Amino acid sequence: MTSHILHVDMDAFFVSAELVRRPELRGQPVVVGGTGGRGVVAAASYEARSFGIFSAMSTYQARRLCPRAIFLQGDHSYYASVSSKVMEIFERYTPLVEPISLDEAFLDVGGSMRLHGLPFEIAQSIRRDINHEQGLSCSVGIAPNKFLAKLATEEAKPSPGPKGPIPGLGVKIVEEHEIQEFLDPLPVRSLWGVGPVTVSRLDQMGVTTVFQLRSFPRESLIQALGKTLGAHLHRLAHGVDERNVEAHQAAKSLSHEETFSEDLYSEQRITTEIFRMADAVGKRLRGLGFLGTTVNLKVRLKDFSTFTRSITLLNPTDSGRVIGKNALSLIEGIDLSSGVRLLGVGVQNLTESDLGLQLSFDDIGKDGPEWRDAEKAIDKIQERFGSQSIGAASTLTEKGVRPKEKGSQQWGPSND
Repeated sequence: MTSHILHVDMDAFFVSAELVRRPELRGQPVVVGGTGGRGVVAAASYEARSFGIFSAMSTYQARRLCPRAIFLQGDHSYYASVSSKVMEIFERYTPLVEPISLDEAFLDVGGSMRLHGLPFEIAQSIRRDINHEQGLSCSVGIAPNKFLAKLATEEAKPSPGPKGPIPGLGVKIVEEHEIQEFLDPLPVRSLWGVGPVTVSRLDQMGVTTVFQLRSFPRESLIQALGKTLGAHLHRLAHGVDERNVEAHQAAKSLSHEETFSEDLYSEQRITTEIFRMADAVGKRLRGLGFLGTTVNLKVRLKDFSTFTRSITLLNPTDSGRVIGKNALSLIEGIDLSSGVRLLGVGVQNLTESDLGLQLSFDDIGKDGPEWRDAEKAIDKIQERFGSQSIGAASTLTEKGVRPKEKGSQQWGPSND
């Protein structure tokens, strides 16, 4: 059977998108993310990568590695807009498109070959369309399943060079009869679910490559690593992945997280920031038509110690007020005196709001339908007159109404 699962990954997506609107920066080391001292790198051009800069590195460290690099504040809304156009290109070739993030997706083209050609031809057509229409490049892995396709993409991608990217294959195919030949030489850290702790345990067993891992009987791996992980790695070592490409997956969670330019010490400021984040999450829930059942809070202190807590509600909600009050309750017992570096508020276990919202007696007159109606009215006013035209009192800052937008300060504060 012809390999028909495609994994498409945009090359240095955030940077490449910026270069489309700032072509004068081509050929230079460009870094996108948080530009302030506490920011993190979201993406680096291949020129910047040649200096050792990579995603999730602190902006401070990146500046030290390459002082002449050009740092651009990330623009999530712009990247999301470009991403939607890229996804539309994918859907020309198959309805079975499973986005993983803004810059990558799985495609099942098994039912598209009569119309669009073999998977390799489809991959080349997609690359051509993205380049011609969006000015961007991508790499494609093709294999019998999602796990192998994603690994194949890594071999197709460009590599860093001081004068720009060193071209890769562009498209890498792994056919059924090539699976073990492809997998065996790879380091075990290439497998999904293998982190530093597992790498260390496997190393103690004398296992550093997939070939060595595959040589272990399934029961031996289960005994050494536990039932779930042992069985999982045994399947992957043999190239087995039974997951289907799931088109248009519903969101499983929504959150807003922010690293502050200065540590927060004021209880009032911390409370306000939690409610502002909750308000942003609630607005996104209402816009997408979802209700959330579990509220999450993330707190990172000055010394980088991190706390994550959650609470499950009696009834699902899309109210920023309800989310905020529950998130605030989770902060009790955490010593904030050393200063708060980062806060995050989110919801998970989402359901569609058109399934109906059940209210308890406790909701009436407090955070019930009257407050939800008020938040929906605020949404409409902000949509018509601007996001800073009106807001809940609990979200007001010293500068007035300053709603948190999706993706704002996602990678840390800017220098502004």
